[in-house]
Amino acid sequence: MFKALKLTVAVASISLFTTACNRQVTRIDPKETIDISGNWNNSDSRMTAEAMIQQCLGGAWLQNHIEKKGKKPVVIVGFVNNKSHEHIDAETFTKDLERSFVTTARVGLVQGGKKREELRAERADQQTNASQSTMKKFGLETGADYILQGTITSIVDAFKKKKVVEYQVSLELTDLQTNEVVWIGDKKIAKYVKN
Repeated sequence: MFKALKLTVAVASISLFTTACNRQVTRIDPKETIDISGNWNNSDSRMTAEAMIQQCLGGAWLQNHIEKKGKKPVVIVGFVNNKSHEHIDAETFTKDLERSFVTTARVGLVQGGKKREELRAERADQQTNASQSTMKKFGLETGADYILQGTITSIVDAFKKKKVVEYQVSLELTDLQTNEVVWIGDKKIAKYVKN
């Protein structure tokens, strides 16, 4: 009986080892769309960010700001709240938004949240530890004119082994001085998943 148990464990170990050795990894272009799970993925994040920035920069608010102030606006990307049915790393999406803003160079972008706190802590440290000629001073940050905030939501319609998932990303751009909402946009992505 003990020999049979040892033999069973040995066969199971060899089988497990053989299965583990058959894993194959292939490098792909990050811009290639491959949907394995049907969940929100990097392609959804990138495509949505690009579409939303295109909508935002095509809005009347941008031209109105330039005509009124004589310079390009400065934007801070605020919190994008995930209210969908699945875990979505909203930071990946906000980074895509920030990258798109910087790439177009039609608006200025300033840091917010924890990164801004880290910058301020570094500036405070320099007051004591950096030479007078290289120390960065307080009170010289560029203030944002607008904040971009939003939500990610989803609707799931499922029956047996089929489901349709619709994601909607809604963003609002708000004037920080007046609290006036100057632009609202959304992007929807729908996926049909069959198991």
